[in-house]
Order: sequence, then structure tokens, then C-alpha cells
Amino acid sequence: MRAVLVVNPKATATTSAGRDVLAHALASAVKLDVVETDYRGHAQAAAAQAAVDGADLVVAHGGDGTVNEVVNGLLAAGPGAATPMLGVVPGGSANVFARALGLPRHPVEATHELLRALATGSSRRVGLGRVEADGGEPARWFTFNAGVGWDADVVDTVARKRGKRATSALYARSALARYARPGRKRPDLVVEVPGLPTARGMRLAFVSNTDPWSYLNARPLRLNPTCSFEGGLGLFALDSMGLFTVLNAGWRALSGRGEQRGRHLLRHDDVPAVVVRAAEPVRVQCDGDLLGERALVRFTAVPDALAVAVPVAARPQGRPV
Repeated sequence: MRAVLVVNPKATATTSAGRDVLAHALASAVKLDVVETDYRGHAQAAAAQAAVDGADLVVAHGGDGTVNEVVNGLLAAGPGAATPMLGVVPGGSANVFARALGLPRHPVEATHELLRALATGSSRRVGLGRVEADGGEPARWFTFNAGVGWDADVVDTVARKRGKRATSALYARSALARYARPGRKRPDLVVEVPGLPTARGMRLAFVSNTDPWSYLNARPLRLNPTCSFEGGLGLFALDSMGLFTVLNAGWRALSGRGEQRGRHLLRHDDVPAVVVRAAEPVRVQCDGDLLGERALVRFTAVPDALAVAVPVAARPQGRPV
């Protein structure tokens, strides 16, 4: 088996010693090439080249941003093309995709699970989300969530704090700051879901590809509890950013069960697509990466988009490949 290990050396939880251990362990099981990223988009380019070169496996070692780039590189030729299998060894702060797959947060433990999956030939296929925006930009894949409005504003705030580690505490502080001082008028969004009435006057729209939506340290943030890699997308939208509405949604997201209720809430699970329109361009994020400002965004569910190497015990909802 030919494999490429794509490492982000600047990720929160990666170390040079840990990278060496991971590379040595993988090299004992596969024919391995190692790529260390040193610029934005490098992981995507490396994964795309690995796919062109006929690699069987591409392992992403870094945070959710690294995983997102690798996934977009693997699927650069579009769904249906021959694509290497994905392996994930968490190295960031949140590691939402890896944790949603049931993988350990610790890189050494995750490496052991990856080797076990390779030894047993165990994997699962997962559905992904796809973002297409106006302006002619290329479509972007996302693994766990995307959003329009407040969450994208938070991503923008965190991205501006260069040199600071992207921890849960930093995201929480940034969310509070952007709520108190949004810096611009709250967006007026139109949200469309196929076969359902159009919702107007929404202030934010979060789209999930799995549950949980994200994590606050060890605690999951659950907006669409029945969303999974085997179904469609989840939609969570609010038509008010009033304090009680936001606190109620936040408390329910952290409660464990994630049972969201409220008269200002629009929520759907397992939908094939979501379209969000705005009178003026608003920020859009995808797996914690800011895509820019757009006035029209389409989110689409793509079933069985990618094979991921995970041991049987780590895929309670998965289907064998």
C-alpha cells in the first residue's frame, strides 16, 4: 500500500517527536512519503497530487483545517473519481471530524487505531457537505459544519488573532465579543430547503454534516442530534439574536441531548440541500475556514463521498466499505 502522510507542523497539538513516531509507525505498515505543510493550501495540493499519483491512502495529521484541505485535495477531481482512502490522526484543538468518527484525541492512540484499521482492512464511507457560492469561486467540501453569519464572524475574529493558539477558550471569547459588538447590521437571510416553505428574516444559518456541530473543550455542542455521516444535512437557523433566544439555544446545545426548541428556531435534519440568500454579502465559513463574503450560498449533501480508515470499534454508525 502506498501512502502519503500530510503533516501541519503548526497545528496546536503536533510536535516534532510525535510526527517522527507517527511516520515511523506508518512506515512499518505502508510505503510512506511525508509532506510537511508550510503555506495555506499546501495540504490540499499535496493530497491532490497524491490522488493523481495513485496513492492508496492519504493521512492528515493536524487540526480540522488540515483535514478539510486534505479532503478537498482528494476530491479535487469531483465525486465518483478514483480517490485514495483518508486516514486521520488528530493534531489540533477541536478535532471535530476525528472525534465524530469515534477516533481518540491523542495522536499516539489515534495512530494505533489507524494501524489497526489498516491491518484489518477496516474502513467506512462517509457523506460530506459541499458549498457552492456566487462569485465564481470553486465549490468547497466540508466534513462537519458550515455556516452563514455569526459563526463565520467568529472564525474571522479568530483568524485575525495571529500568533494565538486556536483554543476553545479563544473561540468562546470571540463568540461573545462578536455577539456584543457585531460590527455591522445583523444579516437578513432567506433560507430555502427543497420541499419546505421558504424562511425569511433569519439572522444566522448553521449547516451540519454530523453530530455534534462542534466541541467546547470536551463538551459537545449539539444543534442537530440526529444528523450523521450516513444522512443528509442538518439546518439550524434563528430569526432573532435576542439574548434569551441565544442563551436558550446555547444551553440546549450544551445540555447533552441537544433538544432544540423555541419560537425563533428553524431546524431540520436529513435534508438534501440548503440555499441561503442575503441582500448584501455576508461571511461564510466551512469547517472553521473563512470562505469570504457571499450573497448566495448553496449547501448540498453528497452521500458516500469518501472512504475513511477507521477500526470497527470506532465506527458505530458506519457501513463497511
